[in-house]
Amino acid sequence: MIAVTDQLIDIAACIDAVQAERAGAVDVFIGTVRNRNQSKDVVRLEFETFDSMAVKKMKELAEEASRRWPVEKVAMVHRKGVLSIGEVAVVIAVSTPHRNDAFEACRWLIDTLKQVVPIWKKEIYENGEEWLEAHP
Repeated sequence: MIAVTDQLIDIAACIDAVQAERAGAVDVFIGTVRNRNQSKDVVRLEFETFDSMAVKKMKELAEEASRRWPVEKVAMVHRKGVLSIGEVAVVIAVSTPHRNDAFEACRWLIDTLKQVVPIWKKEIYENGEEWLEAHP
């Protein structure tokens, strides 16, 4: 399950998608919209993406994670469009035989996704807005 969507992300479906008999661990990262960033009050976020390119890159990241760690399955879903405070923006789930590999693979996936996947984030404030560069 790798996707970009304008719909709410089904967290349980992401977790279910990575269940595997050989997996003794499932690690999940859930990124949510916060109300404050860098001393500014955030009203909402807007994500824009080139969907086919983003999904292609996310699939490449899942393949790379599987080369680096004994990954059984990966799920990555990222929202696009306008998101309110508290909404889920991204979910990454990874299953591996042991927990340490799941933790490491999941962290690498979210950090690398933010750096290389063509998804752009704009923060909207009470008195302005700003496009943010990706950063881990």
